Amino acid sequence: MRWWWAALVAGLVTLLTACGPLAPAPPGASAGDGTVLPTDAMDTTGATDAAEALAGLVVTARPRPPADYDRNAFGARWADVDGNGCNQRDDVLLRDAEPGTARIARQGRCDHDVLAGTWTDPYTGRTLTFDDLKDPAQAQAIQIDHVVPLAEAWVSGASAWDDARRREYANDLAGLLAVDGPTNAAKGADDPAAWRPRKAYQCAYARRWIEVKARWRLTVDPSEVAALDDMLGYCS
Repeated sequence: MRWWWAALVAGLVTLLTACGPLAPAPPGASAGDGTVLPTDAMDTTGATDAAEALAGLVVTARPRPPADYDRNAFGARWADVDGNGCNQRDDVLLRDAEPGTARIARQGRCDHDVLAGTWTDPYTGRTLTFDDLKDPAQAQAIQIDHVVPLAEAWVSGASAWDDARRREYANDLAGLLAVDGPTNAAKGADDPAAWRPRKAYQCAYARRWIEVKARWRLTVDPSEVAALDDMLGYCS
């Protein structure tokens, strides 16, 4: 295990000397002109880079469950933090829909209120097709998941943030995915040591989890690190 700790120490030194202030600099969830980027365009961390980033995260023990967690501390759900006129749910639904399948309409300032479409749930591989997302049952069947859940972020450092930073985190498009509703409910606030997606998606899932934790300076615990390292083993 000596190599792992050496990598951890080196990563921490790099993090502290090169990363600058704690305020996050989220990657381009939009192209800067209101255009929502596809999921793959944001998933830029390779397996080697992810392993190095994982080694650079601060490892701590932490309480479970988070007794003081407050969802309201992260602000209103799906705020329009990028100012494109659409809430984050519509942004993610449009971004993650199978190309050419999304049916949209204008609603107020939003030019892509998503009404219908087809999605591939990354966690299970299932095809999800909906013809009326204004129907509450259909809307509930496709949900927007925080890859690193809010309760997980809370115990990993977000409890010490101010409200503005927590709001930005909760609406960061790079940390959100459109997924199967029941699967998202089953995942809940679990970390990779307690819940994993299908094997074919574990590499991408681990990479995205690590990206989020590294960008937002969140900590990890030993069992989480072991699970993430194992999932990176599925990267080709």
